[in-house]
Amino acid sequence: MTHFLQLVRWKNLLMIIGVQCLLKYALLIPFKNTYGVFTALNNFQFALLVLATICIAAAGYVINDINDTVTDKINKPDKLIINKTINEKTAYNLFIILNVIGIGLGFYLSNSIGKSGFFAIFVIASILLYLYSTALKQIALVGNIIVSLVVALCVMIVGIFELLPVMSEVNKTAQQTFLEIVRDYAIFAFIINLVRELVKDIEDIDGDYNAGIETLPVLVGRERANKVAFFVSLVPIFAIVYYLATYLYKQQLMVGYFLILVLGPLIYVSIKLFNAENKKQYRHISSILKLIMLTGMLSVVLYQFVLK
Repeated sequence: MTHFLQLVRWKNLLMIIGVQCLLKYALLIPFKNTYGVFTALNNFQFALLVLATICIAAAGYVINDINDTVTDKINKPDKLIINKTINEKTAYNLFIILNVIGIGLGFYLSNSIGKSGFFAIFVIASILLYLYSTALKQIALVGNIIVSLVVALCVMIVGIFELLPVMSEVNKTAQQTFLEIVRDYAIFAFIINLVRELVKDIEDIDGDYNAGIETLPVLVGRERANKVAFFVSLVPIFAIVYYLATYLYKQQLMVGYFLILVLGPLIYVSIKLFNAENKKQYRHISSILKLIMLTGMLSVVLYQFVLK
């Protein structure tokens, strides 16, 4: 069981669950009375949304590991699972089962709220993750962007399913405002994950080169790819400064939180990236970026204190 949990990246799945629950129960539900925000899903339906999301995400991790067996033997032999503790056939069957469950739940949920077209989101996410692991990750930057879009979709899907189905002329302003907040967090998730994907590619350059995978570091070299990752890491810094200065400059709690727990670590990442040279340093930067993703998403809790 431990090996299966490692295969589906249970820690990442827990983060998805936590983020989606925060968006519903810390950002949307508390503002029903004060701002007139309405949500479409009851607790059971929301649980189905979360389950569908993590099933498709888990399937993506499985198929990615199946297709990464060659590179993983070089990049992370100590963490190799496929054909070591779980055979490829079993893993592929798990991939199919998880996708069927995720897409099936998405189909049921979309129809249960009268938005059958939303079902396409689950199908598209599943197809993108499959294409990413089998073909797109071998194209410099394209694979990084695709997987980051899927990460952003894990955030945005909460706003799509919760706010859009119950939007009307009466509550349109409130619904759109909070949908934009969810969108901004999705953009944040996209950018941070994109930087992390670039860093991971630099870290894994040896295995990717031997496997013939043309990631950005393989094509342009470690030093140039490092410069690209450095400049991309500056984007969220300037974006957050702009966001705080434009929308939240009067909210000292929010400003303080972002300065200490998001901007500070991001600046640290940029400095470390500028001087990074070995796998250990890149692995450290990747871990910090994951932590920044978590602290950034946890800021959702603060809206209950700043929006009164």
